[in-house]
Amino acid sequence: MQKRSQTSRQALVRATVELIATRRLADAGLVNICNTAGVTRGALYHHFRSIAELVGEVHAQARERVLALADESFAQRGVEAPARFSIALGKALTDDQLVRAGLRLAPDGTEDPPRLREEVLDRVRAEMMTQAPASPDRSGLADLAVVVTAGLESLGYADKLWWGEERAERIWDTLLPLFTQAPQGDTDREAELSPAAVAGAPGQ
Repeated sequence: MQKRSQTSRQALVRATVELIATRRLADAGLVNICNTAGVTRGALYHHFRSIAELVGEVHAQARERVLALADESFAQRGVEAPARFSIALGKALTDDQLVRAGLRLAPDGTEDPPRLREEVLDRVRAEMMTQAPASPDRSGLADLAVVVTAGLESLGYADKLWWGEERAERIWDTLLPLFTQAPQGDTDREAELSPAAVAGAPGQ
């Protein structure tokens, strides 16, 4: 009996994932979920108090999977880590409906920010800020890493080629020199921008 109950719960989660990943959250309503899962309304409410709670479970499972992917990508430190994660995320979005559905969702089962997508992009920026060489450009480079990751993720919903490994690698190969080669004169620029230098500069 317990095994059958667990099977029904998993069927409900899978059905919700499929509906969100291939359509939109609005299509993950009571009737569609039950029909896709092949269970009754009573079975749904036996496992989840509401549709929002069921969708929240999809978010939770997707979050666990995506954060494991991020942990693996960022475990090997270096400015190449965001590229590794971005490429791995594209592959997951291509192959895994759970990831595709979950990125769109918030913990409360809505599409209202902060969604898993925003959490992931915040992680990319934070990692770049800690791993990129210290320079006045570091914040801008961190923002660029977020823009590329977000852009590839967003464009892939309309054309999966944007999630493809070959295209993502080509884009990151073009950009990585910006992250790995500190601009000439950074030390001088940092000195010029420091409060002490500004306070002591003549004529300022």
